[in-house]
Amino acid sequence: MTKTKKLLSALALTTALTAPALVAPMLVTTPAIAGEATHDFADLAAKVTPAVVNVAVTLKAGAGEDETKMSGDDPSGQGSSQSQMEEFMRQFAERFGQQGHAQKRAQPKQQAVGTGFIIDPSGIIVTNNHVAGSAEKITVTLADGRKFPAKLLGADAKTDLAVLQVQADKPLPYVEFEDGAKVRVGQSVMAVGNPFGLGGTVTTGIVSARGRDIQSGPFDDYIQTDAAINRGNSGGPLFDMDGKVIGINTAIYSPTGGSIGLGFAIPSSLAKPVVAQLKEHGRVERGLLGVQIQPVTDEIASSLSLGSASGALVAQVEPDSSAMKAGIQSGDVIKSVDGKSIDTVRDLTRTIGAAEPGSTVKVSLMRDGKDMTVQAKLGDSDSKKVEQAKADTAKSDTAKEPSSYGVSLAPLSPEARQQLGLKDEIKGALIAGVEQGSPADDQGLRAGDVLQQVGHAQVTSPKDAAAQLAEAKKANKPVLMKVFREGMTRFVAVSPRAT
Repeated sequence: MTKTKKLLSALALTTALTAPALVAPMLVTTPAIAGEATHDFADLAAKVTPAVVNVAVTLKAGAGEDETKMSGDDPSGQGSSQSQMEEFMRQFAERFGQQGHAQKRAQPKQQAVGTGFIIDPSGIIVTNNHVAGSAEKITVTLADGRKFPAKLLGADAKTDLAVLQVQADKPLPYVEFEDGAKVRVGQSVMAVGNPFGLGGTVTTGIVSARGRDIQSGPFDDYIQTDAAINRGNSGGPLFDMDGKVIGINTAIYSPTGGSIGLGFAIPSSLAKPVVAQLKEHGRVERGLLGVQIQPVTDEIASSLSLGSASGALVAQVEPDSSAMKAGIQSGDVIKSVDGKSIDTVRDLTRTIGAAEPGSTVKVSLMRDGKDMTVQAKLGDSDSKKVEQAKADTAKSDTAKEPSSYGVSLAPLSPEARQQLGLKDEIKGALIAGVEQGSPADDQGLRAGDVLQQVGHAQVTSPKDAAAQLAEAKKANKPVLMKVFREGMTRFVAVSPRAT
């Protein structure tokens, strides 16, 4: 299991599916710790809890499946006997259903609960997309017990945010966002939410860390807190001591699904502009540069003679995109945008995504060891649709013997193009085989990939590729290979065999 899969298996989205719960009373006495924070949160709680609401949703059939799979309730990973039986019955029905031997059973709609908070007295409410984004029916309950049907104004899956609206006969209590730049590690915080559907609950702690990437999406920049957050807290606010919202509680890291002091909140600095767009437009308009990018590894940095493994490597430039019009090329390493340093792929994603469509940005990059700057007028990511080709492993009788890098090369014949679903404009040499344990195998190359570039030289045929690889081997250092696979282009730095 990869590191990412292990992380996701322990990360629980904090929406609580409604279910009976058994609560055992217990009394725990904990001695005071020298230097322990002694804040009295009573006044703060009284001030902000009226603006925190319970969000009850009826999910569309099947909408809650992904959250259930990520919940981490079964640390063994084997699943319950009931779920195994249901899976068996599903497969049985799929196999014999067309012959009339099985009846399709309607999947019941699920009930779930989460949290939200009012940011405008007119009834504008912020919560998580995974709470309300797939809801068929939404009911909001205020702290004073009043209930209102809610309308979904908009949702954004990339940041996991959603905005609701309720109609009340008088202005509602509300809270405001704090400037995210003021959040400091170690400061006291208070979370308010609806854990396990129990109703308004206050927990306290500190900001444990900032800038956490839990690999849930392209804009991960979470605040980590040890304030207890459980299922049902999703969409609830994380307050500072002034009663301002510094984050939206969204996920926890837990092998059991319960709080172990590792909670994650979307920072207000990220949430505020997204919420504003969802409120006004119902969707988020993000700038689009039109490039496929990948991290700069140490090997890639060495092969490009870069000073450090930083920046975002352009693997592919989309046709008719802002990047293509600006002259950005595959193999360029983007170092900054409008003066903002780009050290990682995530930096570029956030910076471009935060820019307005139609705006012009200054992109500083490195190409062939030289610094250069281009101007790019950004497009709108919402209108961009990218097609990915379906690809399978291909074999060819004309494949050459494995090279010093461990790949066998073949021409892109019409048969190979048809089998791989390759368009005519895709040029290069087909990697027909990868030797197990070879340098190419170590870097993840596989049969069916199309080798398009070796170093700075374009590849048009197996003979051309073999010659370039032989020339690159003389340098006895990793060579940069541009590879096309399943509609995506990426660069890998592959070392030759030791001689």
